[in-house]
Amino acid sequence: MASTCEEAANSGKKEVKKETKLGLTNKKNENFGEWFSEVVVKSEMIEYYDISGCYILRPWTMSIWKKTTRDACFPLFITENMFQKEKDHIEGFAPEVAWVTKAGQSELDRPIAIRPTSETAMYPYYAKWIRSHRDLPLRLNQWCNVVRWEFSHPTPFIRSREFWWQEGHTAFATKEEADQEVLEVLELYRRLYEEYLAVPVIEGKKSELEKFAGGLYTTSVEAFIPHTGRGIQGATSHCLGQNFAKMFEINFEDKNRQKNMVWQNSWGCSTRTIGVMVMVHGDDKGLVLPPRVASLQIIVIPVVHKDDDRSAIESSCESMGRILSHAGFRTKLDTRDNYPPGWKYSHWELKGVPLRIEIGPNELADNKVMLVRRDNRAKEAVPMANLVERVKEILNDIQDSLFNAAKEKRDSCIKVVSTWDEFIAALNDKKMILAPWCDEEEVEKDVKARTKGEMGACKTLCSPLEQPQLAEGTLCFASGKPAKKWTYWGRSY
Repeated sequence: MASTCEEAANSGKKEVKKETKLGLTNKKNENFGEWFSEVVVKSEMIEYYDISGCYILRPWTMSIWKKTTRDACFPLFITENMFQKEKDHIEGFAPEVAWVTKAGQSELDRPIAIRPTSETAMYPYYAKWIRSHRDLPLRLNQWCNVVRWEFSHPTPFIRSREFWWQEGHTAFATKEEADQEVLEVLELYRRLYEEYLAVPVIEGKKSELEKFAGGLYTTSVEAFIPHTGRGIQGATSHCLGQNFAKMFEINFEDKNRQKNMVWQNSWGCSTRTIGVMVMVHGDDKGLVLPPRVASLQIIVIPVVHKDDDRSAIESSCESMGRILSHAGFRTKLDTRDNYPPGWKYSHWELKGVPLRIEIGPNELADNKVMLVRRDNRAKEAVPMANLVERVKEILNDIQDSLFNAAKEKRDSCIKVVSTWDEFIAALNDKKMILAPWCDEEEVEKDVKARTKGEMGACKTLCSPLEQPQLAEGTLCFASGKPAKKWTYWGRSY
């Protein structure tokens, strides 16, 4: 994201806007669902579309959704024949697939699937491109939109019929290489959430029941939303094994001229990351954006009243904006003269800009500026000579403070249990539950069935890669059988 200092163009019209419903009408602690829907619309992140579950992602969202990598671009459509090649894969995605059956008024000879994911679109060409061990590893990534149709209760960013994501698809000569990459990518996703979005996550392995359809095993980073007591899968890194290689005949000749099948991975994260960030950090004033991902880190606002020297104040603001932009901060100057300063404060608070700089006649006289943090609204007068250094310190502190506060709140919601009664009590208290488990699929299904209700059934979230010590003789909380691992459970999005 390039650092720029933009001056709002004066329209020449002096009238004050009549739109006054700038703030939020819902409280995060009182009505979380309505608060979330309101904040993502009023902060100009999304706009609702006229198809349920589809949303327009506005520039404030897309500015966060940026990254560079080695990219490819495969078509949106998948033939029925290719999509149905892998039995477990098609069964896993069948309820969600949207099909094109007509072109104009003409029926198609065969329906065409709109991709819910791209394995079956890409792998016929992996079989064409990979011939020798010299062609490996093959690592491709694409940024694209996908469609998954069959669900109820759509939520912007979290659960939508069409969403944007990056999906990586890789092929290796050995399982060891594939296993290593699974964990490397998972660590990248942990860093994305924790170091950039300031959201704490748990790295873990999915159960057989929850793994990617057609894959060998799935790992994930799991976040938790304390206000709703629900876990949320943040990103996934799958080892596909050789299952797709077998179906699509992706073979290579090794160094000994022996024919082998490749080992494959796929991994991805979506615009869900932005929704998680909003849910974790947002407050009753609107968005709270971590500085590292905020498209705009600093808003400079001239505080001009009737008898003040507008020209001198705005000139000082322009100077500060240039200094901050040249120092590498993403900065904007708001000189609109048809809005009062208080309205501008609320506007940029709603949009979550991490730091506000105010310059009025008092600051101008003292050769200082007023810094106002978005996360805790703390104010600090800073000499202009020390501005760049202090801004850097404050933005770093905001980033750290957001993560530490989110982690403290998340950790307070984790409950370790050992019995069914403790499990149910923690579930009803909207906790993220860590429990010893026998790792049996039928037991997991039984837990889902026994906890099904208006709030949704409880399921495994992940088994943490860093396992707490499991004492000898520990029993599964649900079945009473010998426990094999510690696993996180909870309701989820």
